[in-house]
Amino acid sequence: MSQWSQVQQLEIKFLEQVDQFYDDNFPMEIRHLLAQWIESQDWEAAANNEAMAMILLQNLIIQVDDQLDRVSQEKNLLLIHNLKRVRKLLQGKYHGNPMHIAVIISNCLREERRILAAASMPVQGPLEKSLQNSVVSERQRNVEHKVSAIKNSAQMTDQDVKYLEDLQEEFDFRYKTIQSLEQNDKNSALIKQEMLALQAMLNTLDYKRKEVLSKIGRVIHEVDMLMSNLLTEELLDWKRRQQIACIGGPLHGGLDQLQNCFTLLAESLFQVRRQLEKLDELLTRLTYDGDPIPVQRPQLLEKVNFLLYNLFRNSFVVERQPCMPTHPQRPMVLKTLIQFTVKLRLLIKLPELNYQIRVKATIDKNVSTVSNRRFVLCGTHVKAMNMDESANGSLSVEFRHLQPKEMKTSAGSKGNEGPHMVTEELHSISFETQVCLYGLTINLETSSLPVVMISNVSQLPNAWASIIWYNLSTNDPQNLSFFNNPPAATLSQLLEVLSWQFSSYVGRGLNSEQLNMLAEKLTGQQVSYTDYQLSWAKFCKEHLPGKSFTFWVWLEAILDLIKKHILPLWIDGYVMGFVSKEKERILLKDKTPGTFLLRFSESNLGGITFTWVDQLENGDVTFHSVEPYNKGRLAALPFADILRDYKVIMADNVPENPLKYLYPDIPKDKAFGKHYSCQPNEVSKPSDGGGKGYVPSVFIPVSKILNDSTEPHSPSDLLPMSPSVYAVLREHLSPTAIETAVS
Repeated sequence: MSQWSQVQQLEIKFLEQVDQFYDDNFPMEIRHLLAQWIESQDWEAAANNEAMAMILLQNLIIQVDDQLDRVSQEKNLLLIHNLKRVRKLLQGKYHGNPMHIAVIISNCLREERRILAAASMPVQGPLEKSLQNSVVSERQRNVEHKVSAIKNSAQMTDQDVKYLEDLQEEFDFRYKTIQSLEQNDKNSALIKQEMLALQAMLNTLDYKRKEVLSKIGRVIHEVDMLMSNLLTEELLDWKRRQQIACIGGPLHGGLDQLQNCFTLLAESLFQVRRQLEKLDELLTRLTYDGDPIPVQRPQLLEKVNFLLYNLFRNSFVVERQPCMPTHPQRPMVLKTLIQFTVKLRLLIKLPELNYQIRVKATIDKNVSTVSNRRFVLCGTHVKAMNMDESANGSLSVEFRHLQPKEMKTSAGSKGNEGPHMVTEELHSISFETQVCLYGLTINLETSSLPVVMISNVSQLPNAWASIIWYNLSTNDPQNLSFFNNPPAATLSQLLEVLSWQFSSYVGRGLNSEQLNMLAEKLTGQQVSYTDYQLSWAKFCKEHLPGKSFTFWVWLEAILDLIKKHILPLWIDGYVMGFVSKEKERILLKDKTPGTFLLRFSESNLGGITFTWVDQLENGDVTFHSVEPYNKGRLAALPFADILRDYKVIMADNVPENPLKYLYPDIPKDKAFGKHYSCQPNEVSKPSDGGGKGYVPSVFIPVSKILNDSTEPHSPSDLLPMSPSVYAVLREHLSPTAIETAVS
């Protein structure tokens, strides 16, 4: 079943979540019509490879054209209209930046997988629940409402300033007219009456000046309150959501909404600044005793400039954290001399700033806060922000060719690279720029989330564990000494993050039973998820009891096994995986003989095995488990084919496949048939021949189990036995002789 088919079967509350991230950037009708094709492409790799992204974009347009031809024949007018609109969108919006559509589709697919995983959970995880808090949603709406009100107030004040300017021009004209009269004329009764009218007009001018200054003051106060409270909280929440998304959590949205709020506030403040400049201009043409402009204007202008400084400083954010294109699902882990990408955005989108802001990238700017290892950035580390590279027109810059290089220490050798010291050292990529606009000069700085530098890919698993633990445990964006004394994590939150590793990396999260098994493996007991605190050492540094590896190394090896060798089976939900030997016997003991399940090995790294239930002649139940298959053996023969062709030789019996039903009662071929590399060959005789006179051969996994053994026996897996040879053996030899020959 395709991922999209699974999505369509979700409950309405989950479908509403899906609906939120499909918009005009990637319409849902395309996702629906091209579901199979879209899911078969590697969008994650294309998101970091421009050439690959361009090919996929061109192929996507071809697929849309094919659909357009089909619906044209069906005369479906509405669908024809929508597909033409989508085609125009794809060609116009993404032709100059094909990686952007790859990022969008990759994020949509990933978010679908996360929602599917959440739907399989009995309850929503604590981290995800906190991110979807109704209070947060209400605050977002409140911020947008207040920003809109501030913008309207600033525009209304513009009209008041214009009225004030017109009034002053009229006053100035009438006053100069009187001044130009002869002295005798000034003493006339008519002129005296005009002077009284001018005095009344001056009183009105004074009142309107005070009114305008008061309105400007209220706008400034509203901006100040919004920035100090709601907008700051909203920005911090977005940064926290970004942290969680980086370790596999829900896709973080809301940056475009924040950009809209920041931009409108900046426009409002600049509008107020122009109003204050206009008041200064009016002041040079007319002033009087008690004039409020020279008293209030300097203070208001100082406050406006202060708010603009803060607004710009908060608007400079890392939109996409540092990530190696070769490992798109392991952000913030960087390898020396390997390129990584990082994207920054200025949330204040003003046309005047396009190509005017040059951003410089550095590493470990505050060297006193990090380890003895020192790095420099090679490649293009200064670039201009622009609105042309992003499909949504945001003011951003993406560094695509940065490489970290480790500097040699004063002793001439590199720093300590012990297995844990390196992967627990945190570093920071910093960015700085300067904005010059309307007489203001503002220096901006921001930093990435802490990154881990590795010099060998073998350090990647432990480095990723450090990234997970940091971003799970703290919302401090720059605590580089975090691992000097890492805090414990709540088990419930850790298990939720572990499920995200599976949903984001291999397409299917973990259910409650699988998480229970991991919890027992981490703690050695059955515990309450809510209260239990797990240490960093227990997660990543201490070996599992009786094993030569840690919990995290064991889990990472399983992720790698799934990704490379059994991904379709895992996505279909046919791999139970995380179940103990004791639990599997409880599950199988009352099942039909030949019922089996698939589980990950607890003793072998990256191994998978299957266990089936059988019944002895006396009615007793027995269980058999094969030696775990690792990636080396699975590279030689697909796991689905192993399950199809697996044979067991019992004493005095011919070889037969004991695997009949996948737990609980799914016929084996129904579960795995679509994943077989080919249909089983009919058994042929040697005379039927293979190519060039050879007998055709296949690999058949075979195990031998003695009658008096109820314990798992090491199999002689992958013994070469062709169907032709097997046919001849059956024709000419007894079952006992076949057993002796195979043994």
